[in-house]
Amino acid sequence: MQMSSKETKNHVVFDILTLFPTMFKGVFQESILKRAQQDELIEVNVHNIRNWAEGKNSITDDEPYGGGVGMVMKPEPIFKAVKELKGIYSDNHDKKEITHVLLMTPQGVRYNYRITEKLAALNHIIIICGHYEGVDHRVFEFLADERLSIGDYILTGGEIPAMVIVDSVSRHIDGVLGKAESKQQESFQFSDKNLLKYPVYTRPAEYEGMHVPEVLLSGNHREIERWRKESAEKLTKEYRPDLVR
Repeated sequence: MQMSSKETKNHVVFDILTLFPTMFKGVFQESILKRAQQDELIEVNVHNIRNWAEGKNSITDDEPYGGGVGMVMKPEPIFKAVKELKGIYSDNHDKKEITHVLLMTPQGVRYNYRITEKLAALNHIIIICGHYEGVDHRVFEFLADERLSIGDYILTGGEIPAMVIVDSVSRHIDGVLGKAESKQQESFQFSDKNLLKYPVYTRPAEYEGMHVPEVLLSGNHREIERWRKESAEKLTKEYRPDLVR
């Protein structure tokens, strides 16, 4: 995909660096993210790191110094890729806009809702997807502006976390969700306490003996709002007590 020179108020460009670009096929071409790209609210470009590797075989990994199992992603292709993508973005956009480089790694800070809000205020985000036994630590130390992990477990690579970043950040961009209220009623955004979202129900009102709470059928909006706040607090205390301060 090629970068667009069109600028809009909320336009955010995501450049993803990966060794496995086909993993992203279809992910960004459905539902909300597809519409967001069509409306030019976001732009998602997936790049093969091998395009910046040297030699006939475009080698992007090598054995670790000091011995050990597995292979380590080489620093040169990644540094070259980031430098070139920064230059392309700078040529097509306001020079004052800053590129933010993310490295997806188990050694990073655990990703959360507040980080999504911060990233959504940026204009250009480069996401580096680690793989194999990891990336040369010079990328971690000298190239990445921020290192993120989506949880305390190990995946085969940073591709799925990169998808999570794009999806979760895009939801904060004006116009992506359509109605601003959609975001305000989400978990971690609900009420001034940042609670989980209240339970939601739809038809039928009764299914195999399981009933929708009567208050939701009452039409009394004041009571419904009270029930939602109380239920959100109860749900958060029971299932995510770590969020209750």
